[in-house]
Amino acid sequence: MSSALSLLDLLAPYPPGWGGVLLAGALSTVAISLGAYGIGILIGLAGALGKLIGGRPLVIALDLYTTAVRAIPELILIVGLYYAGTDGINRVLLAAGLPPIEINGFVAAVAVLGIVQGAYMTEVLRGAILAIPVGQIEAAKAFGMRPSLRFRRIVLPALIPNALPGLANLWMSVTKDSALIAVVGYQELALATRLAAGNTKHYFLFFFAAALLYLAITLVSNVIFGALEGHFRRGQPKNA
Repeated sequence: MSSALSLLDLLAPYPPGWGGVLLAGALSTVAISLGAYGIGILIGLAGALGKLIGGRPLVIALDLYTTAVRAIPELILIVGLYYAGTDGINRVLLAAGLPPIEINGFVAAVAVLGIVQGAYMTEVLRGAILAIPVGQIEAAKAFGMRPSLRFRRIVLPALIPNALPGLANLWMSVTKDSALIAVVGYQELALATRLAAGNTKHYFLFFFAAALLYLAITLVSNVIFGALEGHFRRGQPKNA
């Protein structure tokens, strides 16, 4: 009984328990993931449109970006972009006669993961746009719709249902990839778990608790994306 109580005490949300540290880490994980996901969508939408309607130099540049990011392991990209990006910014500042800056860990985490997500988003959104029947777009052109109006009224409503399954998978991916940010020292759930386990030597307890927190994030995300897909696919026939 005392052993069970001691384990519960270790998971308490207040000291000497580490539950509060784990919950704060989980919130950081969600915040990083949301920020990176939003940046990824913006990059992905711009990249998809660039690949579909851009000139050849732009298409080649976007192909290089998406191929390189998808080919190189995320851990190498995160470490490389974090340190190389910080060093590059400080070199520019020094050349301009300005003092170097310390990049905020949260901002760096969101930016780096957003760049990684953007490459995958580009291909998901490009495929979703290509899945839209050409006749719908041609009909909009025939009615004289401007490109911006055509995108808002025709492309975007048809794009979202096609893209949602891929977007849901990318959200699950970024919540797990956020654990890699621990290598640059920012405390999210993975690093908080390592700290708690290292200080108490109860490795199984805290890694199991972290796994449950990641599972909870996934289950809530599944409910949200399921509701979104049901909303955007309303009126469409369901597959048997």
